[in-house]
Formats: sequence, structure tokens, C-alpha cells
Amino acid sequence: MSNLWDLSHIEPAGTDLLAGDTIAAMFWNAVAERGPRVWMRQKELGIWKSWTWDQTADAVREIVGGLMSLGFAPGECASILSNTNIEWVLADLAVLSSGGVANGIYPTDAAAQVHYLSEDSRTTVLFVEDDEQLDKALEVRDGLPLLRKIVVFDMEGLRGLHDPDVLSLTALRELGRAWNQRHPDEMKRRVQACKPEDLAILVYTSGTTGKPKGAMHTHAALAYTVRGYNTLISRSEADETMCFLPLCHIAERMGGEYFSLYTGARLNFVENPDTVPENVREIAPTVFTAVPRVWEKFYSGVMIALKESTRLQQAAYAWSIGVGTRIADRVLAGQPVGGLLKAQFMLARFLALNNVRKLIGIHRARFLVTGAAPISPELVKWYLALGVPMLEVWGMTETCGASTGVPASRIKPGSIGPAASYNEVRIDPATGEILVRGPNVFKGYLNLPQKTAETIDADGWLHTGDVGAIDADGYLRITDRMKDIIITAGGKNITPSELENELKFSPYVTDAVVIGDKLPYLTVIIMIDQENVEKYAQDNDVPFSNYASLTRTREVQELIQAEIDRVNAKFARVEQIKKFFLLDTQLTAEDEELTPTMKLKRKLVQQKYAPQIEAMYR
Repeated sequence: MSNLWDLSHIEPAGTDLLAGDTIAAMFWNAVAERGPRVWMRQKELGIWKSWTWDQTADAVREIVGGLMSLGFAPGECASILSNTNIEWVLADLAVLSSGGVANGIYPTDAAAQVHYLSEDSRTTVLFVEDDEQLDKALEVRDGLPLLRKIVVFDMEGLRGLHDPDVLSLTALRELGRAWNQRHPDEMKRRVQACKPEDLAILVYTSGTTGKPKGAMHTHAALAYTVRGYNTLISRSEADETMCFLPLCHIAERMGGEYFSLYTGARLNFVENPDTVPENVREIAPTVFTAVPRVWEKFYSGVMIALKESTRLQQAAYAWSIGVGTRIADRVLAGQPVGGLLKAQFMLARFLALNNVRKLIGIHRARFLVTGAAPISPELVKWYLALGVPMLEVWGMTETCGASTGVPASRIKPGSIGPAASYNEVRIDPATGEILVRGPNVFKGYLNLPQKTAETIDADGWLHTGDVGAIDADGYLRITDRMKDIIITAGGKNITPSELENELKFSPYVTDAVVIGDKLPYLTVIIMIDQENVEKYAQDNDVPFSNYASLTRTREVQELIQAEIDRVNAKFARVEQIKKFFLLDTQLTAEDEELTPTMKLKRKLVQQKYAPQIEAMYR
């Protein structure tokens, strides 16, 4: 268990753990070294099933054989349309071991998006999870002349299907076994023929301002960066991790699948996105990476549970978190923690903090990692007060994931840390934009040379679009996206993310978009936390019939106004929010307003809700 006053146990490692200059070579070297040991676990029909490295290798080998039997050639692209599961990893590793290019498609994407991504990537084989995803593929296949086969992971509900272009993963593996018997050395030859400079994966950006762009990453960049990760945030075979973010997102692909492949840390897959809280408690990961929305949700759950507890329990928590906060303050200030405070903290853990950690599922965690979006500094401090350090990393699809990271030895809430050792990061003195250069930077956008040239300059610097500053210790702080900075009609420059992060610290607010560019004052669009606000309404006898009616009740409007008042008190008058409105539609990852990591798309929201925004300025 982690001790707040001694973080040496999570200092990063610098040794090379696994040979290989391509992801395919790394995987097969890992199999040779770790064969019978467990690598992955997934829950099936309520029971956790383990996959050893050898079992994984057998499945990958058969899928590779199956792909080759279908005529899949080196350099061709195969796409994977599925939720995060072991089959996703098997397909990905098989495509790479075949010398192919692997592309992920979000399972929430509509059929039209599946068509665009498959066409743009020149996909020849499409892996789909189940009948729901197959329906999308069948709807658009006539417009994809290069698509030869669709492979289905889960055939439940498709037993009567007879389509020459569709086969099950089981059938593909059977084809592969027969092919491999006839061509026993072909897969090994494919793996050896794969070169570091070859294109390995495509990761499409979310496309909030136009069609998605396919970021191209080579084997060399992936292998280089995954080694670099272990100098930033160390893992080992003793670690238990949780795989639940979309694998087509760079965060889970690199920080989950490939980093686990390199270090040997066990990958545990959640049953589905809705069971994450339950599965966290079952898995009790020793290292846990998630996006801010997950950390906010855990915090909200604790706050709501606290309101339902007895006065004695509330008092125990208040005293205990107070002790943890005093220690956190000293740790953040770089000051030693005295013996008395250490003893008080042990008592605080016994009285309340251990239960809070178990309620979340982080009682075994050595540290937590947050990234992909800004997080409230107060939230980082709260987890630190529980006794679990939270390390913020920053990066993007184009940098192959993390480019900076907060070291455990010097945590600074509100900062994304210094540049990782494996790349350079600097601030453009003219614009304040953060620039990144290194072998981890992507090769460019597929089929978009002009966009690539706009993003990577002649000196190899990637223009990230994020505005930031560097302090005397070399720590970076994101101030905003270049396009998101608000300049009010009065000429005041305002960073909306600071206000939004404060609002999202509320258990009743899921997300917020601050408005005010070229306008006389600030307003905000808020997405409420349905579960917590419904609980508030029930506890206070507030009548409502559905989600929309809940957002319109006077009591809920007053509840959110009180949260805005709390935030406003921290800012100057010119930076305060004057009016708000609540989204009256319950949004999910399938709605266009949300990114795959459940963030509101600023521009789209402003366009879609223009009438409501205008009403706040009348």
C-alpha cells in the first residue's frame, strides 16, 4: 500500500525489459520469455477467464494464418469495430504480425462513419464485435469495393446467417490452423520482414471540426515510445491493470495494450462500459489509468454515499480526510511528514480512508494516472489525501500518447509535468503554443499531406494547438486550446477550462462549456450528473417525470446555481458566470455532442444550442 510520505516505490525504471524493434517482434519475444504466465483476464458468464501468453500466441497465430488464407498482404489495412475486449487485442496483434496495418473504429460510430473510415484507410478485412456492429458493416459494404471479408467475434444471434463475405472469428481460426500446417514458416517470415519504418497503426482523431484524420504511427515510433513510457511511469509483471477505455483511442492502445505487452503487467478487461465501477472493485488494480470523467464520477459517488451515512461516519471521514489533506499539503510543498502526523494518518486510514479506497476500488493502487483532458487540481489533491498519488500526463494522438508527465517525487496539481525524457517540448514564444519534437511524433495524416505540413513544421516540431507555460522547474501547464481562449467584448482574455474544471468538481455536474467570446459576459452550458441529481431530487421530494423535466425543476436550477456561485467566488467579477442553461437531453457516447472520452465538443455544442445561448444574452 502506498505511503504518502514515501513515493520512492513508484519511481520509474530505466532498464529495457523486452527486445524488438517492431510491435510484432516485441509480442513474440514476450511469448518466448513469459509463455505459461497469465497476461490477460476477461469475465465471461460471470467467471474470470485467464489467458496465458502461450494461449494468446496460439490464437494470434491462427488468426494470422486465417488472414493469409484470405489473401491479406503486407501493408494492407484491417479495421476493428468493437468494444474493448481480448478479441480486439488478438485481432490487432494478428494484423501486425501479418505485416498489415491495424485501424480501430469506435463502436459508437454510425454506419456512415464506418464507411468513411474503412474507405479512407483502404480496409480489406473488417473485424466486428457482434450482430449490432455487423449491421453497420453490411449497410455500407456495397460502397467498399476493397473490403473482402467481415469477421465477427461474437456470433450469438447470427447462427442462421449465411453470407459468403461474413465468417466468425472461430471459422477464421480454423482456416488459419489449416493454412499454418501447409505453410509452417510463413508467419515467422512475415514477422521478420516487418521493418521499424513500416506503418503499423492508424488512429483517427475524433473529428470535432471536420472529418476524422488518420494519424499514422510506425512500428519504430510505437516501440520507441512504449520503452519511454517505462521511464515515465514504471510497471512490472507484478502489476494488475484494467483495460476499459476504447482501444482505438491512443491512450488505451499505448498505455494499456502495448505498455502491458512490454512490461508484462496483467491486463484485466471490464465486462462493458457500464460495469466499470463494479469491475474496479473486483480487479483492484495496482496501477489505474483513466480520464478525468472517471475520477470525477468516483469522487461524486463517495460524496453522495457520505451524505447517506451516519453522523458518526461523517465525522470520522471529516477528521480523516483532514489528516490526509495536511499530509498532502506537506508532500506537495516538498516538506517532511512528522511522526505524529504519520501515526494520525494510520488511524485515519483505519477509521475511514481505507473504506473510501475500497469503495472506489483503488485500495491496492500504487498510483493513479490521469490524462486525455484537464482535471481539477482539487481532485488530484483529494486522491493524494486518500493516500494514493495521482500523476497527470499529457499528450495527444499525434505524439503517440504521453509527452509529459508529473513525477511521483514532485507532484504539482494543475501541472502536466516536465517533458518526458524521450521527446522535446517547448513553448512557441510568439503564440504560446506547445510544440513537441521526437521519434514519438507521428508520421503524418493519411491521404492529407497539406494537413500534415500544417501540423509538423520544417524543423520537425509538432504544433499541438494547446497553449501553455513552463515554470522555473520545467513543469508545463496547459492554459487552453488556442482556438478556445475567450476574449470578451470588454477585451478580457479568459481561459474557459479553469472555470469548467471547477464546475466539474461538483458531484452534480458532469461537464460544462463556458461561452463568452466577443460577448459582454460569460455564460455556461451544463450537463448534469443524472444519477446524483436524481438522488438529490428524490431526497428532497422534488417531483419529475423524466430527465428533461428534472433539469427544468426550480430546485435543480437552484442547486446548479449554488454550484456556479461557489465557483464564481474564486474568480474576479469579470471572469464570473452570469447565466446558465442545462442540457435537457441525456447524452451518451453515441450522441454527436460527446467525444469518445465523454467530453462535450465545444464547437458543436455552441452551434447546436445557438438559440439557447442567444437567449442568455437577451
